[in-house]
Amino acid sequence: LGGSGHGVFRLPQYIRRIKAGGMNVTPDIQLEHETNSTAVVNGDNCIGHLAVKRATDVAIEKAEKMGVAWAGVKMGNHAGTASVYARMALPHDMIGIYSAVGSANHLPPWGGLEMLLSTNPIAIAVPAMAEPPVVLDMATTVAAYGKVKTAAQRGEEMPVGWMVDNQGQPLTDPKRSNEGFLIPVGEYKGYGMALVLGLLAGTLNGAAMGHDVIDFNADDESLTNTGQFICMISLKAFGDVDEFKGQVDDLARSLRASPTLPGFDQVRLPGESSQGKHDDFSTNGIPVHPELAKALSALAQDLDISPL
Repeated sequence: LGGSGHGVFRLPQYIRRIKAGGMNVTPDIQLEHETNSTAVVNGDNCIGHLAVKRATDVAIEKAEKMGVAWAGVKMGNHAGTASVYARMALPHDMIGIYSAVGSANHLPPWGGLEMLLSTNPIAIAVPAMAEPPVVLDMATTVAAYGKVKTAAQRGEEMPVGWMVDNQGQPLTDPKRSNEGFLIPVGEYKGYGMALVLGLLAGTLNGAAMGHDVIDFNADDESLTNTGQFICMISLKAFGDVDEFKGQVDDLARSLRASPTLPGFDQVRLPGESSQGKHDDFSTNGIPVHPELAKALSALAQDLDISPL
């Protein structure tokens, strides 16, 4: 949904992992520890998208009956953009909440140096009536690692504030990212968010966390046991659906009507920028950076299929 670091950019990585045997292409995805409102999905080392989609479908079905439902995932893999799954709540008049343990550790505990945590993103999608839905999709670090990889592929520098080296000095060369670590959002607060979201998306499901996380970017063969969770909240379980969605509309309009600070042209709500890109790409096509086009063409040649 408008994010350049989590879509087709990842395709060569997925294919490498499949070819190396690091993903199961014939998985037997199963439900474990199921109750009326909860479940754990065992992805059998499938591509992460399949396991999370299964968990999302299960959570929606259970939330229709119970009002609120939670489904966790273990034995999965990288699953792409977080908001894709949270948004699946919207047609059902539900709020969707999704989080994942990132597929490599790029964050030490606050004040430490050992890489024990990841970007552990969270996405929350809230439906509205006439206005676009409110969709928060963020890493618990200032920048997602996919943006670092994208900058490296394009030969671009990173902004100051994304990463620091092991001496705490700004790191702006993405090709030196292994010499430092990502900066958490809000300093120690982002560290705390990364920790608790990892416990909910990983440890709670029996998935990898901390030392057990495999670097998906560097290791194409080892079992990652990536964890995620999806929570669905049915609006009708809490009151009148249209009244709630109308109130979201009113609040969205109030926020947009706020006078702006110098340097700002307008007030935006979470998800508006990505949705605008999505709408543009849907109409005019998806722009592909020349370096990414080269990588995809090389992949096509390797797979003996037509290039871009």
